[in-house]
Amino acid sequence: MSRQEPRQERGQRRRDALVAAAADLLEDAGVDAVSHRAVAHRAGVPLGSTTYYFTSLDDLRAAAAGALAQRWVRRAARSAASVPEGSYDEREAARRLARAVLPAGRAAVLAQYEQLLAAARHPAVAAVLRGMRPAFLEVIDDLLARTGWSGRVGADVVLALVDGAAVSALSEGRGDARDVATDLLAQLLGER
Repeated sequence: MSRQEPRQERGQRRRDALVAAAADLLEDAGVDAVSHRAVAHRAGVPLGSTTYYFTSLDDLRAAAAGALAQRWVRRAARSAASVPEGSYDEREAARRLARAVLPAGRAAVLAQYEQLLAAARHPAVAAVLRGMRPAFLEVIDDLLARTGWSGRVGADVVLALVDGAAVSALSEGRGDARDVATDLLAQLLGER
């Protein structure tokens, strides 16, 4: 005899599926691609489900941005956790930092920065991303400690430098964003 799943659990699963579908759309095609219709289609649920669980399109987009930002933080945390504690020279520490902060591949880096820049036009998305920043900085702080560079440079400086390097690499065709970020971080750490 099968047990029927409680409504709350089914509802939470459906909402989670909508958020995951919206986050995938956000990552693949940007904020403006996240519509009630597109999310419902991607999640394989009726259109009315999106308006049942999300009071507005901004609410849906904010939930998607939160899920996507959590993916970024988890990816960075996994990368940081894989680094053995030790004393790293500035080049190796810079390489590890760049690889934790940036995803692999031009397309993934481009998608991440498209989302970050698009948030400037979507206040609800910007608020969620701003709220996730401390978690990202905590991961960078952990990695600075693991590589022996804690206290010599702040996580906010590392993130700002990597962000600038990534945008420069993408917009100027300067090659792999991780390599550009590594070069600039190594220069910064070499000055410390």
